[in-house]
This record gives sequence, C-alpha cells and structure tokens, in this order.
Amino acid sequence: MERPIVVVGLGEMGGVFAKAFLSVGYPVYPALRHTSMEDAATTVPDPALVLVTVGEADLDEALASLPAIWRPRVGLIQNELLPRDWVKHGIEDPTVATVWFEKKPGTPVKVIVPTLVAGPQAELVATALDRLGVAVKVIHRDELVNALVAKNLYILTANIGGLHTGGTVSELWNGHPELAGPVAAEVLDIQEYLVGEPLDREIAMDAMVTAFAADPDHGATGRSAPRRLQRALRFARSAGIATPTLEAIAKEVDQ
Repeated sequence: MERPIVVVGLGEMGGVFAKAFLSVGYPVYPALRHTSMEDAATTVPDPALVLVTVGEADLDEALASLPAIWRPRVGLIQNELLPRDWVKHGIEDPTVATVWFEKKPGTPVKVIVPTLVAGPQAELVATALDRLGVAVKVIHRDELVNALVAKNLYILTANIGGLHTGGTVSELWNGHPELAGPVAAEVLDIQEYLVGEPLDREIAMDAMVTAFAADPDHGATGRSAPRRLQRALRFARSAGIATPTLEAIAKEVDQ
C-alpha cells in the first residue's frame, strides 16, 4: 500500500485533490478544523504529501500549526501564493500547484488552462489530476515564481478591475483596456515587491491573457474581491508603491 496523503482542509478544492489521490491508490487522511495536528502526525508520521488546501486567508494559521515532522512534505495550492508565504514558516521545498481549474458546489471540475506543478511530489500530483481528466503540466522549480505571479495577476486584475466594471473577464480586458491595463501594471508592481526581484512581466501578461481567452465568460469579480483589493493596497502602501488606479477603485467601492 502507498504511504498516505494528508489533506488539510476538505472544501471543494480539497475534495478534488482527495478524489484524485484516491483514484491512483493513495489513502487519504483528512485534517479538518477540529483536528489536532499533533495527534494526526502521530497517526500519520510518514505521509507521502501533506497538501494544505485551506483558503489563502487561513494559510498562515494552517502552516504555523503543522508539526515539524510534516514540514518537509508540504504541498500548497492557494491563490495569491508566493515563496515568502512558505519560507517564513521554515518550509524550504514544498510541492506547489498553480491551479487553473475551478470547482464549485454541485458542479463538475472546469478546466481553464493546464495546472502547473513543481516540487518533490509534482509527478504524483500530476498523475493524480490527470486521472480525473484535469490538464496538468510539471514544471521546473525555476519556473515556479513566474507561474505563481501569472495566476496572481489573473486573479487580482480580474477581481479588482471587476469591482468597477462587473461582467466577465473578456468584457473587462477587451472592453475596458484603459482600466484593465493600469490595474495589471500596478498589480505587477506589488508582486515584484513581494517576490523581491524583477519579474518577467511579459510572461505573466501573456499567461493572464491566455487564461482570459480560454474562459471569456468567467465572472470578473466575486465575494473575495474587496478583500483582495484592500490586501493589495496594504502591500503597496507599506512598500511606497504608487497605485492610483487601485486607489480610485477603492474609493468607488467605499462610496
């Protein structure tokens, strides 16, 4: 029998990954909100992977609660994820999936573009997702930051721009370039600060536009959009980054 996989959080996305791992013969141990992580680590001391599938707002708390024995086995799938989020918790080489599929309650998985996976257990994650028919590609660790930034750019540009325009990502990008372009540029300025080094902006922009084109009717905004905007503005202000477009949208939202 294969070593078990721990899935921390079993929402819609966690459920997809749990099903994927089970489909390739790996037992899955769920760790829920009420689960004692130390007790779980005693029960499963040598997991193949500890996949953390909580939302980005709960990520810090979840990583802080992980027992030391699990930290070399961590896998991450969150939106707005960057290396700084795991490094500060002493996690050096996680398996990371930049997820480009959607799962909502009562609906099947919807693939936008291939999900990208890097890290020690990337092949396992890719094999499991492939079994469910989810398009996936294993990438080298050196490509991971660009992949994460591209996904962050997609989410933040769509969500923040959508607070002004509403509608779909296609309507935002193609119908409001005077807004969407500056939003994307300011988001990249913030991402560059968070990464701590210059980014290949062309790669990120191309990936975002490709994803917009792949699912043009995807809603541009959602319940998390105001929080994403405020989080981006906090980062920008702490770094002294000028974000006039984001500030204008925030004033509009507050009215």
